[in-house]
Amino acid sequence: MSVAPEKATDLVTLTIDGVQVSVPKDTLVIRAAEEIGVQVPRFCDHPLLAPVGACRQCLVDIPDAGNGRGFPKPQASCTLPVAEGMVVNTQVTSPVADKAQQGIMEFLLINHPLDCPVCDKGGECPLQNQAMSNGRGDSRFSDGGGVKRTFPKPINLSPTVLLDRERCIVCQRCTRFAEEIPGDPFIALIERGAQQQVGIAEDAPFLSYFAGNTIQICPVGALTSAEYRFRSRPFDLVSTPSIAEHDACGSAIRIDHRRGKVMRRLAGNDPEVNEEWITDKDRFAFHYATEADRLSYPQVREDGELRPASWPEAFAVAARGLQAAGATGVLTGGRVTAEDGYAYSKFARVALGTNDIDFRSRPHSAEEASFLASEVVLRSTVTYADLESASTVVLAGLEPEDEAGMIFLRLRKATKGTTRVIALAPYLSRGNAKLGAHLVRTAPGDEAAAIEALVEQGEYGVDQTAVLLVGERLATVPGALSAAAALAAKTGARLAWVPRRAGDRGAVETGCLPNLLPGGRPVADPAARVDAAADWGVDHLPEAAGRDADGIVAALNAGELHGLVIGGVDPDDTSDPAATRAAIAAASFVVALELRETDVTRAADVVFPVAPVTDKAGMFVTWEGRPRTFDAVFASPTSLPDLRILAGIAEELGRPLGFRTVAEARAEMEEMGPWDGERAGLDTPSLVPRDGTRPPSSDDSLALATWKLLIDNGSMQHGDKAYLATARVPVARVSRTTYDAHGPTVTLTGDRGSVTLPAEAADLADDVVWLPANSFGNGVLADLASPGSRVTIAKGVTS
Repeated sequence: MSVAPEKATDLVTLTIDGVQVSVPKDTLVIRAAEEIGVQVPRFCDHPLLAPVGACRQCLVDIPDAGNGRGFPKPQASCTLPVAEGMVVNTQVTSPVADKAQQGIMEFLLINHPLDCPVCDKGGECPLQNQAMSNGRGDSRFSDGGGVKRTFPKPINLSPTVLLDRERCIVCQRCTRFAEEIPGDPFIALIERGAQQQVGIAEDAPFLSYFAGNTIQICPVGALTSAEYRFRSRPFDLVSTPSIAEHDACGSAIRIDHRRGKVMRRLAGNDPEVNEEWITDKDRFAFHYATEADRLSYPQVREDGELRPASWPEAFAVAARGLQAAGATGVLTGGRVTAEDGYAYSKFARVALGTNDIDFRSRPHSAEEASFLASEVVLRSTVTYADLESASTVVLAGLEPEDEAGMIFLRLRKATKGTTRVIALAPYLSRGNAKLGAHLVRTAPGDEAAAIEALVEQGEYGVDQTAVLLVGERLATVPGALSAAAALAAKTGARLAWVPRRAGDRGAVETGCLPNLLPGGRPVADPAARVDAAADWGVDHLPEAAGRDADGIVAALNAGELHGLVIGGVDPDDTSDPAATRAAIAAASFVVALELRETDVTRAADVVFPVAPVTDKAGMFVTWEGRPRTFDAVFASPTSLPDLRILAGIAEELGRPLGFRTVAEARAEMEEMGPWDGERAGLDTPSLVPRDGTRPPSSDDSLALATWKLLIDNGSMQHGDKAYLATARVPVARVSRTTYDAHGPTVTLTGDRGSVTLPAEAADLADDVVWLPANSFGNGVLADLASPGSRVTIAKGVTS
């Protein structure tokens, strides 16, 4: 009997348990055994980590077959590559291998506590399982002969990761993961012999954005979650696969729940996307959906106060109010699913008769809308796999560790090979340093010139084998997105737009923009409008160009618009938070679709409670353009998907959307399909004329650089105190010269206020300061300055 792959190039043939198998050269014996269905027990081995041979549980017998390929003693199959003609006998056929594995298991259990009934890992523990399948049937440990190793427990490796040291079998999975995958070697093995244990440096906790993965891959109950510890047993949980909702990466996750409540979230296994890892935000930030301010019923305003209402009444009141208001704009954030985005897009055009719709409730530009229409919609030019094969990856306006965790991990993996990373940034951040990135120091506002220069300076290696990743922050720099498109066109490099939020790419594809209809149909193209109108069963669609989010805010404040439908928008994230709040107050009628009580719901005339991702099915479209569908975990009677709410209002308006459920909306989206006509008028604007330098400063002002950290004050991270305690302390990063003149505490003043923060010296230009965008107060946009502005600095006054 033999087993061989289809492709017979550079293969090695060996025999395992009497079965001949051909596998690629350098395959480990333990992987070759898996090819024929033999599971060799293991603890330290993990397919995504480098082999180490620490636990010795995977011992196999390799006798001499007369070809010099044998060994006198059992060998660790997780570190041994296959060899031509090798004969391997596992525990299935070899008493020698079976006895060796039983002996190792006995050694591991000598000091291991017998606390399975109270251990969090009980019921899903590899040690527990393999002690039964590959261990001795009885124990030779004598209770009267000594005391098992004990330690005080637990100890906090970080606020989220707790360690029970006596359970540790020193497999080194956690320490290897931390060093190899995210590059965060905060934990290491300390002491020696029987006292060897996982430890951290004094006053240096395991503050990695990916620390939770060590809990999941720990093969025993040594590492546990502070939030989940002692809360449930694995066999009491129901598991539902889903997709993470916090960024545009589309990570596969597993939601474990019991009695209608999410107990924990784990990484799913998806080799094409997140492999087996997720960020701590995806793992721990799920309590926002059960906070005390969660909306659980519709509300309508009566005599100046909001009161509870039934769903039919709320639909009717919303429809009457929007009819009375007349001209209405639609603002939706980037958290919506693709089906909900499609509903917003169709609701604006069919029910309200307007193209005044925008999902970009953040700093943006008209240039970005053209860029999205010409370079993003309907395009899937770059994948995760492409990042690993690219010769060069250019990061412009993007910090992967903070804004797209799975891209960061794939780049970490890529840079271990031949991939080179070039970062256009004001300083070399900690994340980019771990990528070994070459820094092209770029002050805020200089990004377009820096991108243009990459074409002229051949040493950066930007050619057809390169990938250019641009973040949404480039939209605030005139000409930067155009420069990126021009760079890709001139060099043949593949270009990808990486937004920060999960629903952004889906919102582009479904037409939540003033210049696009669903499927990339240009609003300006009569044929595209006719095509969409025919699909939607209406006579015509509005022809006038729509207003973007800033335009909608300005029109509400100017009295040109009177109604507003707003869903999932935080005013403090918008280009001008004060103007957004004023616009909401100025609108004669506001319909809010929200999950929790906010400033928007408190000012709205009708409030609808929307379902979180656990309570509805849907689809997110990743930065790659990859659709990621998920099913509802719970059926909540207190909230509805956005699309169902919009459908209810549209029916009351007498202009039904034609669907009420996610399945019906998705079916209509698929039937409508992408636009296959001419894409006239969608060319990216030419570069904004510039002299390549920032305006000179006549005072002590600094250019403001900022982006959001992965763990910050975002409302979708509320509820888990341990997780929030791992956030990085907000600091103002300045040059050494500026720090010496103003530190260690600085006060920054912009056109919207002042903030005082600790300062930290970094390798920045003297006239640049960096701040985290949403880690203090109401955020940089609300409390300090408008995008792209300059701020003044002074010595901070400490209390």
